[in-house]
Amino acid sequence: MLKRVFVAPDPGRMRLRFAARAVLGIALAVVVCSLAGLSLVGAVTGGLAALLALFTVTDATVRGQAVTTALLPAVGLPVLAAAAELHDHPVARDLTFLAVIGAGVYARRFGPRGHSLGVFAFMTFFVAQFLHATTDRLPELYAAVLLSVLSASAVRFGLWCYEAKLPPAPVPAPPAGTGLARVTTRQAVQATAGAGFALVVGQLVSGQRWYWAVGATWWIFVNTASRGETLVRGFRRVLGTVIGIGLGPLIAVPLHGAALPTAALLAVCVFGIFYSAAVSYTWMMLWVTLLAELLYGLLGVLNPGLLALRLAETGVGALGAVLAVLFVLPVTTHTITDAWIQRALRCVHACTAEAAARLAGSTDADPARRIAELEQLLGRVRLSVAPLVHPLNPMLGRKRRARRVLDLLDDCARETRGLVAVAADPEASHDARLAAACWRVEAAVEALTGGGDHVTAAPEPPATEPALAHLHGLERALAELAAPLRTPSGSPLVGA
Repeated sequence: MLKRVFVAPDPGRMRLRFAARAVLGIALAVVVCSLAGLSLVGAVTGGLAALLALFTVTDATVRGQAVTTALLPAVGLPVLAAAAELHDHPVARDLTFLAVIGAGVYARRFGPRGHSLGVFAFMTFFVAQFLHATTDRLPELYAAVLLSVLSASAVRFGLWCYEAKLPPAPVPAPPAGTGLARVTTRQAVQATAGAGFALVVGQLVSGQRWYWAVGATWWIFVNTASRGETLVRGFRRVLGTVIGIGLGPLIAVPLHGAALPTAALLAVCVFGIFYSAAVSYTWMMLWVTLLAELLYGLLGVLNPGLLALRLAETGVGALGAVLAVLFVLPVTTHTITDAWIQRALRCVHACTAEAAARLAGSTDADPARRIAELEQLLGRVRLSVAPLVHPLNPMLGRKRRARRVLDLLDDCARETRGLVAVAADPEASHDARLAAACWRVEAAVEALTGGGDHVTAAPEPPATEPALAHLHGLERALAELAAPLRTPSGSPLVGA
């Protein structure tokens, strides 16, 4: 777990810049709220709003990110008003909360923007419970949200818009479908059911902090698409929370809410959340738990009993998520994994075809953009296969097969990147054997994705042409993929 954070590659120092900018943006938001005369509650609300604005908005282009950020208050303020109005009406409040959860998860079908707005809506309602917001506080909370989103935007799109110098990042769409066959629809039902369980049991555990259980259920469903992914994420959430709570008595409790050291540690937690999010959910949850403890210290309510209660509520929320994914419209790991692998293989073929066209002299072919898409798709494959390669997975045979698939897909990606690099060289020559090799790659992809007969790699002499060498390597990797993807009986990688 330590290695994943401190040794994980950070190309272009993107995670470092992402985290450093978050600290700057959130600090500016809190300062602006304080200078505007808002109370501590208002400043906390503003800091959390800025955190969400900087963390959840992931559109492919800077312009898209700006539009989504501008829409956040349009979604968040009405939800905040509803939460405050229903503060003294528990049944209506709970039903509204569940409706916000269902709508927030369903909105993922509209891509990154829908996901961002759904998360912001949920967290606005959650923060209202966290701060016990009532209607008399609405003007201050509105001001805090608006000022903080503007402050975060000033940093993200003005002071430090490093994305402006980068090509738009491709964002793979989730697997298609209609009605209950659509993954986002099934997950909306699952999340609502799991949150309903967490809400009821969480209130039995604590009538004051029940929303922790609901929050745990919600965040376990974020960025997952199958039963296996959700179960692994639930385990990691509980593990990160346990470690964070273990550190609480050593770090947060002794501060007794002292302003300056707490503010410094809050900045460290924010940096940790943003820096570790892409590589370790456990580490991210550790920092989130510490941040929550420090905020409770500022509000003057932190004590060891509260830490134990948070652990209990997190367990309830995790249990709600587990029950939902197991018994409510389950989405099997095989269904999602197979879809992402097929899309990755088709992208490999598209990269190959465009590289070959470029080598043949076409100026319109652009294989580089396909490489970026391939990297995104392979990331989704790794996330989907993560439950199978998890150390606690007892099915050793499937674990070995899943690791073999990942290794061979990495081989495919490496050979494809090499081919694209050769194609980008204006001095690269076209070899007549490229067309035949590309055809064999296409046939291999068709066979692996269910559209043709199995194709073995053709025995070829060592290729002196770099492009041909990469194509032969790609052929070998695709031929070897047939075995781990399907057993001799024809069963899929992960079973039903």
